[in-house]
Amino acid sequence: MTATTFEYRDGDYLLPPPNPADRMDLDLDVDLGIDPRDRRRLELHAALTAAGIPPRPEDREAIDSLSALSGSINTTIQRWLHHTL
Repeated sequence: MTATTFEYRDGDYLLPPPNPADRMDLDLDVDLGIDPRDRRRLELHAALTAAGIPPRPEDREAIDSLSALSGSINTTIQRWLHHTL
């Protein structure tokens, strides 16, 4: 493996590495301003993708309907999807 050199242009600079202390604590019991239905929809998208089932645009209505169900039902659906891995 060879070392890579970078050429800097005016205004270019490397960003410092992230500071773990600055990260948000994603405690799911804390409201981060995200509607619970929106969070369930995002989590369902992520669970489907992780299970190898990337959502298609025509799946949006089904995902929106599932996201409207209670959090416990949504958790069960995600558990089923994770079990397929």
